[in-house]
Amino acid sequence: MVPPSHPASQDAAPADDGLPVGWDPRDLPELPVAEVPEDERIGNRDLAQWHTRPGRWVRDTIVNLVEHAPARVQHWGRWSVANAALVVTVLLGGLLVLALNAAAGEVYEAVVQRDGVAAFDQPALDAAVAHRSPTLDARVTDFTDIGGKVGMPILALVVTLALALSWRKWTPVILMGVAALGSIGLTIVGKDLIGRARPPRSLAVPPYESSASFPSGHTLNATVIIGMATYLLLLRWSSRWARVITVTLAATFVIAMGLSRVFLGHHWLTDVVAGWLLGLGWVVAVITAHRVQITLKRAPAKTA
Repeated sequence: MVPPSHPASQDAAPADDGLPVGWDPRDLPELPVAEVPEDERIGNRDLAQWHTRPGRWVRDTIVNLVEHAPARVQHWGRWSVANAALVVTVLLGGLLVLALNAAAGEVYEAVVQRDGVAAFDQPALDAAVAHRSPTLDARVTDFTDIGGKVGMPILALVVTLALALSWRKWTPVILMGVAALGSIGLTIVGKDLIGRARPPRSLAVPPYESSASFPSGHTLNATVIIGMATYLLLLRWSSRWARVITVTLAATFVIAMGLSRVFLGHHWLTDVVAGWLLGLGWVVAVITAHRVQITLKRAPAKTA
């Protein structure tokens, strides 16, 4: 047995240290459904199994990045490498969504220069104004407040804490926290980048808002928070009907939140569409990061 002070003992890595050299995630065996942890599958679908070509490309790219990470990261072990992959995937996804944000701004500028707001936004706002009434205005305002600076954080906190206590894991807290912070960042960057004016106050329902219009923050944040809550719930529901109902209710809420912003005259329709697309893109990025983390946690132990 080599004494602890011997140089060889300092160089020798433990059996589960880092990823095996040349490990190919395609070699990951498919586990029976009963052996897959409940929070690593949706129904019978194992989240560590990638069935689409784009998904496998993303997975292989991230695995390649962490395999070539500094030795000190690999020395932390497979669990830390999996967490590092989570961070890398989130960062890359965030950069991609930011690029989409900038591209959306360019598209918006092109539309404005060519057609103004007449082609899409003004007809939608005119239709909303035509259907308003004092009672409906008050009810829609109450609903849209749920997606505001107070309502949505409270909703996210309640759902996250309930799931974390149910799972007895930090996974819901981490995923929802990452998703929420990214959503806020995308909203701030998007509004500063585009600086679009909101619809005229003469066509809006009070209380009025003064921040930039593009993208719709209520819509983007609702898409992200509800999207992540839905994903986390799908990991828990074993009933197919429960999953279908959850997705249906979530989609209805997000769509209604966006349309409420147009109805009240607080946003143009294109602001809302951008909020939906950017929010969905960010949710996909966070979910992908979680799946990559799950995949790497199942990597075989590295032998000395």
